[in-house]
Amino acid sequence: MSSALSRAGFHVLGDADTGVPGLRVVEVATGAVVSWATSDGFTSLVRERAGRAAGDDSMKVIVQAAVSGLLVQLGHTVTTMSDGSDLLVLADAVAPAQTPRS
Repeated sequence: MSSALSRAGFHVLGDADTGVPGLRVVEVATGAVVSWATSDGFTSLVRERAGRAAGDDSMKVIVQAAVSGLLVQLGHTVTTMSDGSDLLVLADAVAPAQTPRS
């Protein structure tokens, strides 16, 4: 999933990239969580331009929509976390291989 996001032009962070803006993909028991971190400079600029305290919310919605749309096109099931902060990409259930009967 990370490589598909990278090929689509998203900046995907590695495990060592803490405190760096971009997308982060973290595996969880139910699949993977995709979160987006902005820099303090970006957040300040968006707030200044938008003229409101939560100015980066609209940009976050746009990024989530783009990421979600791409992953759905690739066949993943994507939902928003209960608090609306991140995307949850559900692990696909894999049916066990069936052996042919003779």
